Formats: sequence, structure tokens, C-alpha cells
Amino acid sequence: MPQIPIIMPQLGESIAEAAIINFLVQPGDKVKIDQELIEVETNKATMTVTAPCSGRVEKFSVQLNESYAVGAVLGQIEATNEEALRLGLDDPAPAKSADTERVSKPETIRRSGRVQPTVRGLPVPANAKGASYLSPRLKARMDELGLHAADLAGIAGSGAAGRVTIEDFEKFIAHLERQRMSQASSMRVAVADAMRRSWTRPLATVGLPVMLDALLAHRKSSNPKPGPALYALRALAIALAENSAPAGRLVGSKIVHPTAIDVGFAVEADDGVLVPVIREADKKSLKDLAQRYNELVELARERKLPADATGGSVATVTNFGTFGLIWATPIPLPEQTLVLGLGAGRRMPHWDEAKGQFVPVMEAYLTLSFDHRVLDGGGAGRLLQRIGDLMTRPEKL
Repeated sequence: MPQIPIIMPQLGESIAEAAIINFLVQPGDKVKIDQELIEVETNKATMTVTAPCSGRVEKFSVQLNESYAVGAVLGQIEATNEEALRLGLDDPAPAKSADTERVSKPETIRRSGRVQPTVRGLPVPANAKGASYLSPRLKARMDELGLHAADLAGIAGSGAAGRVTIEDFEKFIAHLERQRMSQASSMRVAVADAMRRSWTRPLATVGLPVMLDALLAHRKSSNPKPGPALYALRALAIALAENSAPAGRLVGSKIVHPTAIDVGFAVEADDGVLVPVIREADKKSLKDLAQRYNELVELARERKLPADATGGSVATVTNFGTFGLIWATPIPLPEQTLVLGLGAGRRMPHWDEAKGQFVPVMEAYLTLSFDHRVLDGGGAGRLLQRIGDLMTRPEKL
């Protein structure tokens, strides 16, 4: 009988590998085309690998809690000749096992069984200025270990003008191996890589207090009840629909304007943050968005976001007020120019002109962090003023 390989699929635009976490069938079981066979974990979500055809599972050539690259052969299905012909495989040849297909790099640091992301980092003490110049030999050694310049912030260079030499680097690695270390989760390394790339741009933040009394009253009478972050998301979407230029990306000498107002929102997950995306948030009312928003929050916490709810957003909303913070400077994602932050609400005195006295109001700070190459303080301030104005008139959302 012809043997059809089970291939690790491309599970997302930026996913290069995934870890095997569960076998949903066993060798010898009969399966149908598109039946779920293996549960895998990436740095973004838990997904499944499905059967490429109907037949009998001959074997799995992979191990639990091991990471395999996209395109690796995970096992074999014994198919009928008719099924093989349907797939255009007149004489399917045996494929290489995943053991020979697996992508690996030599490392001096022991790896755990969790999914190992392509980009790796090491915790280092920040007691030196780090590597301002990297020789070709040092770069090659760092590439071998999957390290970046940011990982060398704790090295005091002994070379000319304080440069880090290859000897300094090897002493640093040897020193780390004598310390207690734990494997960073795949999500933590992915977040670290995104923030490292984001920080290559000049970033700035502006802030504005906004009164929440009208918003809280509107929420109390709504069903379902939108969260404060969703009010902020909807206000941001409307403001960008009126003028999308602030959400443009600078590529070379061109500003690329967004084709749709797709807005993400930060959700804390185990050891990291996921950013589900609401598509065309400017074209749906607050009430229409509430159910989808709540669904995506739960899916993000379970790390099971669908592909159509990840990536491609023009801005992100983050509610750091849930941690009791009143002010923060969030960092936009590498592919974005903007991130809107919402702080914790506090009862504050506000001068009422009509009454001629201070009255208590519920107030929170909005912050807008932005790529200063694309947007200046005036433009950021006007955008934030418009968002704040919309949030004080929730019936318009």
C-alpha cells in the first residue's frame, strides 16, 4: 500500500516550528481525510495537524514535547491506491523521518522539552554597556547560538575602546552555565523578540485624562456589557476611520496607509501577551463588537486564536489599568505605529463651572505611544483628544 506522509503544516505567517503535545489517534487506527491527528503548540496558539488522506495510520516518527520545523514528516498513513491517485501520487516515495528533517542548532545551553522558538535569548545581568561593535567572528558565534546583541548587555568588553571580544563572549557563556537557569517559554521569547525589533524606532508617548462617568453609566445599562478597553478600541477605530494617516507605516521614504481599520487588543496569557484582532472595527457598533471581543479574550487565554483573528492590525489597545496602574508607556508592535493605553479609574476632584465648585468624577489616563518618524506630538495629541472625546460620549460608539 502507498505511504502518504503526515507533514508539519505552515501554522501561521511567522511560525517556523511547533511542538508535539498530544497524539489524538494511535498507529493502526483508521482515519478519514482532514481528521485531527496530532495536537501541536506554537508560540502563539495550540493547533492540530490533520490527515492528508483517508487510510490507516502506519506510524508516528515524532516524540511528545519535541519541536519540529514546518515541512517535517511527522508520520505515515497507509492509503489505498485510489486515494494516492486522487492526491496525484502515482508512486509515493517514502519520506525522510522527522529525526533527519528537524532543524537544530548547536548550543552550549541545555534545552527543555517545550517548544523551542527560532529566536532564542539568555538572561544576563545588566552590569556593563554591552557589545557596541561585533566582529564577524563574534557574529558567527552568536548566530550559532541564536543570540542577539541585546543578549550581551551584561558583558564588559576587554578589547580596544571597550569592544567585546570573542574571548569575552566565551567567558560570558561559561559563566552563565554555572548559574541557575530556566528555559524561557516560547511566548516570552516571541514577545522579547517583538519588543527588541520595536525598540529600533524612535518612540514617544502622550497622555490625557478622560472622565469615565458617562462610559460607566452606559456600560451599566448595556447588555452585553462592554469592557472599558472595548470602548477605547471602538473610539480609536472611529478616530482612525476619520483620518487613517496616523496609523500609516513608514517604509523607506513612503508612508503606507492602512486598507482597513483592524485593531488588536492585548490579552495576558501564561508568561506573555497575545493580541487578538477585531477586523473593520470602525464599521461595527459597540454592541455588535461586544460578543466577538469576549470570545477572542477567552480564545486568547486558551491560546486557541483562529488565524483570521491574528496579525495584520494597524494599532493595539492595552488596558494596563487592570493591574492598578494609572500611567504607562506601552510599546507598539513592530508592524504598527500606534498603541493606545488605558489606566485605572480613580475618583478625582473636577471643577464644575456651572456649580462653581469641585465635584467628584471617575477619571483615568489615556496614553498613546507612537512611532515618532510617522507622527509628531501635535498629531498624536489631536488623535488622543478625539479618542477621549468619543469615550465621554459612549452613545456615539
